Amino acid sequence: MEIPICNVWKHINFLPKIYGCQTIKCINTKNEQVSDINKSWVSRFPKSVQPYLLLSRMDRPIGYWLLFLPGSWSISLAADPGTLPNMQLLALFFVGAVTMRGAGCTINDMWDADLDKQVARTSTRPVASREITYFQALIFLALQLSVSLGVLLSLNFYSIILGASSLFLVASYPLMKRITYWPQLVLGLTINWGCLLGWSAVNGSIDWSVCVPLYTAAINWTIFYDTIYAFQDIEDDISIGVKSTALLFGNYAKPCLGGLAAVMVSNLVAVGINTSQPWPYFVGLIGISSHLLWQVASVDLSDAKDCLSKFKSNKWLGILLWISILTGTLVK
Repeated sequence: MEIPICNVWKHINFLPKIYGCQTIKCINTKNEQVSDINKSWVSRFPKSVQPYLLLSRMDRPIGYWLLFLPGSWSISLAADPGTLPNMQLLALFFVGAVTMRGAGCTINDMWDADLDKQVARTSTRPVASREITYFQALIFLALQLSVSLGVLLSLNFYSIILGASSLFLVASYPLMKRITYWPQLVLGLTINWGCLLGWSAVNGSIDWSVCVPLYTAAINWTIFYDTIYAFQDIEDDISIGVKSTALLFGNYAKPCLGGLAAVMVSNLVAVGINTSQPWPYFVGLIGISSHLLWQVASVDLSDAKDCLSKFKSNKWLGILLWISILTGTLVK
């Protein structure tokens, strides 16, 4: 089905400026979502297990990559010159990223079940569709948090306290779309905590001259890619009254995305200077800047599939930064 956007949203001033009188396809229908599940590896598990895998978004690995990568950057920056980062820590952070991302999704779906029912893309989520009850979701959440706690307790005392202090952000993030147009900022504060935790896990403390610009760069990156992601749901968000930076930026979305990219890169330059990174790191930043510019220039904000594609491409941007840090540290 196709919907003329200028007719649906003509009462919203900025939307026709973004989209004109184009049409977009209403994707993410229930049948298409079921088809996507059947194509994923989740379909290989018993049907009784599948709803829990879907609840924790195990069929969508981009989420735990975006949670893992900031911690991997920090761990790698903290490595001694000429050496590889601590592989045991990287493995722990990966396990923690998978379980905490799953826990975050479980909390989100428990908070948002009523809203999810009203959005085409989220209407078949296990809690919203009642495949999983609230009590079952709560038990599953406790299991996920127990695994995450085990990972956290294997770190030094400073990191345990630092990691525990992020739980308020994890729990409160799902509420932000109801009260502010900046839920993406709160997501950035939450999902990039690894920028602080990775360094402290290696050194038992934080070097603020490194971790603050790294954290700032990562927060702006999250706002950047999650704003693009939010354009998938902009029609439903308007109809049910939830907020996002996609709605806030309106017809200034692309200039705002460009500004976020510039802040990200400038802070990464500061990270490189403050850690005395050699040339491979800064060559990598050229590639990262080009990738961000490509996203801003080419993304079609009226095309949900293109928004999703651009969003997913940020995994490779994060991996490119990680490779740049690894290479730079080895060359030191």
